[in-house]
Amino acid sequence: MEFFRIRKDIPFMRHALIFNVISALTFVAAVFFLVHKGLHFSVEFKGGTVMEVKYPKAANLEKIRHTLEGLGYEQPEVTSFDTARDAMLRLPITPGLSSDKTSQKVFAELCKAEGGATKQFDQVTPKGEHVTKTGCVDAAGVESVSLQKVEFVGPQVGEELAQNGLNALVMVVIGVMIYLAIRFEWKFAVAAIVANLHDVVIILGFFAFFQWEFSLTVLAAVLAVLGYSVNESVVIFDRIRENFRKQRKMSVTEVIDNAITSTISRTIITHGCTQMMVLSMLFLGGPTLHYFAIALTIGICFGIYSSVFVAAAVAMWLGVKREDLIKPIKEKNDETGGAVV
Repeated sequence: MEFFRIRKDIPFMRHALIFNVISALTFVAAVFFLVHKGLHFSVEFKGGTVMEVKYPKAANLEKIRHTLEGLGYEQPEVTSFDTARDAMLRLPITPGLSSDKTSQKVFAELCKAEGGATKQFDQVTPKGEHVTKTGCVDAAGVESVSLQKVEFVGPQVGEELAQNGLNALVMVVIGVMIYLAIRFEWKFAVAAIVANLHDVVIILGFFAFFQWEFSLTVLAAVLAVLGYSVNESVVIFDRIRENFRKQRKMSVTEVIDNAITSTISRTIITHGCTQMMVLSMLFLGGPTLHYFAIALTIGICFGIYSSVFVAAAVAMWLGVKREDLIKPIKEKNDETGGAVV
C-alpha cells in the first residue's frame, strides 16, 4: 500500500556522513547525561512503600496526587487497579520514617482530605482470623476510604528488577542480531543493532536530562521500541536485497537510496498511524501512561531516523555489496559435455 510515490530517488546516502556525525554527537550527549545525572528510578527500582486504598465510589486520582504533593512527594505515582474504586500509591523511601509510619502519615492525610478521621476496625477473615483494619469515617460514621494493603519494596528487590530488565534488554539485542544475521548478513545485523542501541540510549538520555521517572512501564516501552525499530530496518534491508537482485547496474549507494525512497510512503503510513495512537495515550491516558507514551514517541521518531540514516549508512560503511546477499552464478565443467550453469 502506498500513500504516494516519489519517482526520483532521494540521495540520502550523499548526506550520510553529516547525519552520522549528528547521531554520534546526540549519542555522546545522551551518555553524558546518563553518567552525570543518572535516571530517576521509580519505587520498583529504588524501593519504597506500596499502599492500596479503596473508596466507596470511583477514586479521584488527581485529588490523591495533589494530597501527596502537599506532603512533599514529587511526581507521586498513583494508579487505579482492579476496579475504579481501588487506587495504588507507590511512595519512595523517606529518610527517618519506616514503611508503617509512612503509610499511617499518608493515610491520615488522605482521610483528612475526605473530611473524615481514621479509625481501627476489627474484621474476621474467611479463614476465621481476627485482623485490624484501618479506615476513615466521616461525621455520619460512613467509611469514606479504607486502607487495604501496605507493602514495603526493599532496595534488594529493586536491584533484582533492574538486573532482570537489563537481562531482558541484552536478550532482545542478541536475539535481533541472530535473526538478522540469518535472514540477511552479519553486516546488516551489526548495522541494525547499532541503530537500535542508538534509539535506546537516546530515550534514556531524554529521561536522564529531564529527570522523568523511569519505571517498569517505561522499560516496557523501551523494549517495544527495540522491536519496532528493528521492523523498520528489516523493511529497508528487504528492499535493498530486492534491488540488488533486480537493479544489476546500480551502485551500492544508488540501491540504498532507491530502497529508502520506495519505502517512504509505507513508513509514513505505519509510523503516522502508530503515532496517532501513542499521542492519544499521551494526551488522554493520564499520568499513568504519560511517560510510557513519551518514551514511545521519542522511540518512534528516532526509530525512523536511525533506520534511514544510521542502519542503512552503517551497512554502507561496512562495505555491504551485492555478493553478500546474492550468491554468484558458478559455472562447472562437465566431463560429458558442456557447462552447467
